[in-house]
Amino acid sequence: MQLDQLRALVAVIDEGTFEAAARRLRVTPSAVSQRIRALETRTGRVLVRRGTPCTATAAGALVLRSARQVDLVIGEVAEALGTSRGESAEGNGNGPAGEGSQAPRTALTMAVNADSLATWFPQVLREACTWDDAVLRLRVDDQEHTQEMLTSGEVLAAVTTANTAVVGCTVRPLGVMRYLPVATPSLLAQHRVGAGVDLARMPVVQFNVKDTLQDAVRSADQISAAPWHEVPSSEAFARAVRAGLGWGMLPEPQIGAALDSGRLERVPGLAHQDVPLHWQVWHLDSRHLRRLTDTVVEAARALRPV
Repeated sequence: MQLDQLRALVAVIDEGTFEAAARRLRVTPSAVSQRIRALETRTGRVLVRRGTPCTATAAGALVLRSARQVDLVIGEVAEALGTSRGESAEGNGNGPAGEGSQAPRTALTMAVNADSLATWFPQVLREACTWDDAVLRLRVDDQEHTQEMLTSGEVLAAVTTANTAVVGCTVRPLGVMRYLPVATPSLLAQHRVGAGVDLARMPVVQFNVKDTLQDAVRSADQISAAPWHEVPSSEAFARAVRAGLGWGMLPEPQIGAALDSGRLERVPGLAHQDVPLHWQVWHLDSRHLRRLTDTVVEAARALRPV
């Protein structure tokens, strides 16, 4: 397999189209298409589902993982030698390194859940501001599903709830994110039944269809009957609960002093949920991945201990 073919595969999957991949690699769409066809001929498998966006087949996911690893290793060798690695896989528009030009940066693709991104993960972003040799490419999904991005080769590392390592990865515990069932006093008053509330009638806010936190603390009848709102943004989700749109499970850091001030109250009869988070990263001898891991682990000290 040729390096330019592997980089073409990464670009097509990341960018979603052959045209966007061509712009990233600074070649023609025809050249990208030829490289993908040559790679598929070499492997004897269809690697890319042509669509909008283009996606990797099962065979393509296997090759994609290796392609990212190869490019990461080659980039670090080039950095150590003080030479250019040619076409940069991260597509930052820089040409070969040399006098008057900026050396290509290594692209670190990783998956993180939205609630982490809105609470403790910004410390990672602040630290990454000091890196002049790498760029972060974040993929956001529910913490129950970020592991799938590792398996598919879409990312190098992930914040996930899975404590069993994906093949080829190492796993480290980060801590526990505690979620509390909360609502505004006025919403609770509208649905008060004795000492509790009618969860079958009280509206609930969910992040998206993958969000099962609210379902985990209710009965099947309450889940099926209750009206629910979908708010697929962590910050907007918290604002929706604070506005009284519905009750929801909020991470402790997003609640802040709202319980003490009375702006929010615990939903009676519902327990908190502790979600353990883990860091999974490819097992490669890479200084970029070691630095990223150290930074994430340090930032995660804001979480509850495991």
